[in-house]
Amino acid sequence: MKPNEKYLSFYYKTVKEFPEIKLNPQKTALLIVDMQNEFVLRDFGEALTFKEMGEWERWIPFHDRLDDVVIPNNKKLLDFFRENSMPVTFGRIACLREDGEDRSPVQKSEGWNGMLLHVDSFGAQMIDELTPLPGEIVVNKTTDSVTTGTNYLNLIRNMGIETVVVTGIVTDQCVASTVRGLADDGFNVICVEDCCAAPDMELHDTELKIMNVIYCNVLSTEETISVIEKNM
Repeated sequence: MKPNEKYLSFYYKTVKEFPEIKLNPQKTALLIVDMQNEFVLRDFGEALTFKEMGEWERWIPFHDRLDDVVIPNNKKLLDFFRENSMPVTFGRIACLREDGEDRSPVQKSEGWNGMLLHVDSFGAQMIDELTPLPGEIVVNKTTDSVTTGTNYLNLIRNMGIETVVVTGIVTDQCVASTVRGLADDGFNVICVEDCCAAPDMELHDTELKIMNVIYCNVLSTEETISVIEKNM
C-alpha cells in the first residue's frame, strides 16, 4: 500500500511501498478512548475551567475539530462496526472511589494530568453520540493507557482479538499510550487519524508520525473502512 507521506518519520521517509494490511474483521475490535463529557462538551467540565482561566480562545480549534471532524468520524466508524457485528470497546478515565484514592499517582498530581472523575458521574460518561450499547465492553482507567491498570488486554485476548482500531483523545497522551501498550503486547493496531485530536494539530501530527509503522498503521476513517471491507 502507498504510505501517507505526511505521517512518515525519518525512519521510513525513503520507503515507497508497504505491505497491504491483512486482518480478520471478526477478530478486529474498535477501541474508543476518553470521548467523555468532561473533555468533549463545550458547556461542561474542562471547557468551563478553561473559560474561567481565560484560556478558552486557545482551545476553540480543538473543540472545533472534535465537533466537525472527530465526533462524526467516530460515529461513522462505530456504526460500521456495529452494522457488521464487529466488537466495540471503550476506555475511559474513571475512578471507583468518591475521594479518588484509587487513582494512579499521575492522576493525583497537580497540573494537566490531575483529575477526579467518579465512575458514576456525568463527566465520566461517553458523549451521547458514542454511548456504549449493552454488551459492549467499557473499561475504567486512572492512567493514560487503556492497557495499563485495567484487564483490557485479557478481555480482548479472551475474545480472540488480533487487531485493534484505536480512536479518541488526546492523540499525544492517552491515545498514544494505548497504541504503544497494544503494540508491545502483540496486537496489530490501526490508529484512525481523523478520529483523534490533540490540543493543537502540531502535537497531533507529530505523535502520529512518531507512532506510524513502528507501533501502528495510521489511516483515515475511509481508509480503515476500506481495509476492513477488502478483508471481508
